[in-house]
Amino acid sequence: MNLAKVKMKLKTHKGAAKRFKLTAGGKVMSGHAGARHILTSKSRKRKRKLGSQKVVSDVDAVHVKAMLPYGR
Repeated sequence: MNLAKVKMKLKTHKGAAKRFKLTAGGKVMSGHAGARHILTSKSRKRKRKLGSQKVVSDVDAVHVKAMLPYGR
C-alpha cells in the first residue's frame, strides 16, 4: 500500500465542538458570556436573554468553521 496517496482525516477541535454549533444554513451559534456567576446584580430580562443562543459574527465564524471541518 502506497501511503503517499492516502489523504489524512481532518481533526475536529474538541473545545470548539463543545462551544459552537452550526445551523442548517451555515451560521455559527454560541452561548452568551457573563451568565455563570454574579447573577444577583443582573436584571431578570438580562439573565433571560443571556440564556439564549446568539449568532457568531462573520469574522469569528471563519475561524470557528476552520476548527469544525465536519460541522460538529
